[in-house]
Amino acid sequence: MNQTTFHANPVEAAANRTWWVVDAADKPLGRLASQIAAVLRGKHKQTFTPSVDVGDFVVVINAGKVKLTGQKLEKKFYYHHSGSPGGIRREPYRHLLVRKPEFAIEKAVKGMLPKNVLGRQIFTKLKVYAAPDHPTRPRNRNPFRRSK
Repeated sequence: MNQTTFHANPVEAAANRTWWVVDAADKPLGRLASQIAAVLRGKHKQTFTPSVDVGDFVVVINAGKVKLTGQKLEKKFYYHHSGSPGGIRREPYRHLLVRKPEFAIEKAVKGMLPKNVLGRQIFTKLKVYAAPDHPTRPRNRNPFRRSK
């Protein structure tokens, strides 16, 4: 039996990407984010290579209808700091989902991706929309086809 190590080619991985449309309505935020992160990284594929972006594009619709279990709507906070002394701000997720419904899913997924250049590149393949319709159209770009 011949055992060889497989390493994905970035050009072939980019040519074989597909688009996933995920409806976030009434789905728990954490479970949804972990499944999205796995698809973005490409862990569902046989050609998964940790150092190469082999994942697919993900379009999330109905981001404002995502569910937080328990009392997380009131007790879970989004913190940010202005940089000046005493500049810490906190906002409950109930207000955050009304103000920026896409941000909660983006923040949860981004926290589950690698913290490096590859993670930032993978994150660009996530498109989140609060409405049930989305303007994102899949672009069929074949790098092996010559343009005339």
